[in-house]
Amino acid sequence: MQRAEERIINIGVDREHALNLSDVSGSEVFELFVLSNRARIKLRGSKIDLCSIINAKSGTCPEDCSFCAQSAYSKTDIKAYPLIDKKKILEAAAAAKENGVRRFCVVISGKKPSDSELDEICRFIPDIKSSGLLPCATLGILGCDELKRLKDAGLHRYHHNLETSEAFFKEICTTHTYREKIKTIAAAKSLGFSICSGGIFGLGESWEDRIDMAFALKELGVDSVPVNFLTPIKGTLLGDRNMLKPLEALKIIAIYRLILPQCEIRVCGGRHSALRELHPYIFLAGADGFLLGNYLTTSGRDPEDDIRMIKDMGLEI
Repeated sequence: MQRAEERIINIGVDREHALNLSDVSGSEVFELFVLSNRARIKLRGSKIDLCSIINAKSGTCPEDCSFCAQSAYSKTDIKAYPLIDKKKILEAAAAAKENGVRRFCVVISGKKPSDSELDEICRFIPDIKSSGLLPCATLGILGCDELKRLKDAGLHRYHHNLETSEAFFKEICTTHTYREKIKTIAAAKSLGFSICSGGIFGLGESWEDRIDMAFALKELGVDSVPVNFLTPIKGTLLGDRNMLKPLEALKIIAIYRLILPQCEIRVCGGRHSALRELHPYIFLAGADGFLLGNYLTTSGRDPEDDIRMIKDMGLEI
């Protein structure tokens, strides 16, 4: 039994095993957490990697992603604005660093930046890097030439979520394809970027969809997997959905840890809303990182509360 557990921790579970784990309930859920926590401790240690983002360009996105408040297809009251200036971005980066953040990600709405927007982003990447932070960017579907400009500017990590499985993707977006996403990630990886890619859970997907996405990420060889939980926003196409229950959200984290034992498992959007009083269990379920501060269009927890939580769990930043 011990040898089998060691094999799971070091290599990861196969698809059939992962599907079986998705069926666990009751007290067996906590037995699952024991295994996922062992995997985190052995392979990732006791340090928690913190990242932070800035919504550098908001709203009026032509894509029809059904979960997104920034889509032009949504009827929300979020504030729309063009790419913000360098000073505001560097101020946000400095504030993030004061909170112990190691990675800072610039996020913009839209399918991709214009040529002039990409030039501007490339101009302030060196300043983020020189502040001691690892610069990351979420800029949509890019080609090799555009990604190389970012690489030459000093960008460390490219973030581009798959969002869900290939089979379910057409249920949440029709204005771009899953294969375009795969192509962008493959191009970024070929240029030597660290890759951050995951998805959103609670969209109406099945457990099979969740597990299929995990194995797609494994095949792509990503470094960091952001786990987001849908926060239904009034005015979006998914605004009337119920949030996932805390134990189901934690099961997702645990199973992703066991499918992707070597990856960073980073809990991001919707974590405090979906997990409620079980929020500290993210670490016992196998997470070794999370997004600190606010999300794109919703508020996060107070950074002081999150830092206290890490210390109370006996972990390090």
